[in-house]
Amino acid sequence: MRKGGPNMTLQQLNYVVTISETGSFNKAAERLYVAQPSLTAAVKELERELSVTIFNRTGRGVTLTADGLEFLPYARQVLEQYQNLIDVFGNKGTRKQKFAVSTQHYSFAVKAFVEMTRSFDVAQYEFAIRETRTRDVIDDVASSRSEIGILYLNDFNRRAIEKLLSTGGLLFHHLIECKPYVYLWRGHPLAGQKTIRFDELLEYPCLSFEQGDNSNFYLAEELLSTNDYPRSIKACDRATMLNLMRGLNGYTLCSGIICEELNGDEYIAVPYADDANGGDQTMEIGYITRRNNVLSQAGERYIAEMKRYLNG
Repeated sequence: MRKGGPNMTLQQLNYVVTISETGSFNKAAERLYVAQPSLTAAVKELERELSVTIFNRTGRGVTLTADGLEFLPYARQVLEQYQNLIDVFGNKGTRKQKFAVSTQHYSFAVKAFVEMTRSFDVAQYEFAIRETRTRDVIDDVASSRSEIGILYLNDFNRRAIEKLLSTGGLLFHHLIECKPYVYLWRGHPLAGQKTIRFDELLEYPCLSFEQGDNSNFYLAEELLSTNDYPRSIKACDRATMLNLMRGLNGYTLCSGIICEELNGDEYIAVPYADDANGGDQTMEIGYITRRNNVLSQAGERYIAEMKRYLNG
């Protein structure tokens, strides 16, 4: 390293973030309107000064190294804080608030986002909510793409998920605990029952959210993902899931926390009653943040709205 430490620049950090997003030095150069040799030289100089390799370079593009994965969130945070300074002090005090959340497919998470947005009293903001796969929820928060992530833990997945959170420098914060429910439409033959057993569900399609080609049982959004279901269908979004419930008498196992304002009143949750699988099936739903991260005003409001809805 040079005497006095690395001479790191915001431009170099921006180059690294853009390359990670595009997966290519060439595409990053096109997006940034700079010559590729200049961009490549700037990144190599940064790597030399830090004595690390940020990118693995191959004929098919680039990927982040282990050091690169650790470096990227810090680069994003520095650039974000710099932009916040510009917004506050460089544009006559007019600050554009930014906030993003990534979540498993929970209607209460969307409802809280709606209420948070409605209550925000700034003239300009840039908010985002991403209903996505479990691994993407974790990766989005670890990379600072999202400030908050929403997911659940239970006896089955806790060790695996907590290992991923620890590796990503993330913390899990408790919101609520709930027992499993069977989620289905009101016209389903089992909808009138007080409880539903696993054997009663075997003739109906079990619906679950797609988790990607490299997924494992620990990343499933639904409980009892290791059960042997004679009929199963995977979907990528909540709207499709609801249509399959109605059209095929499908069902899914969930927390039972339903927002009728968003999902409609044609769907209900019936307590799941089957002890044959053993173990504690309680779901602990919570949110994840980066370790030592200070929540933004929007982040604090969002969590407050979630707690208000869940407590109600």
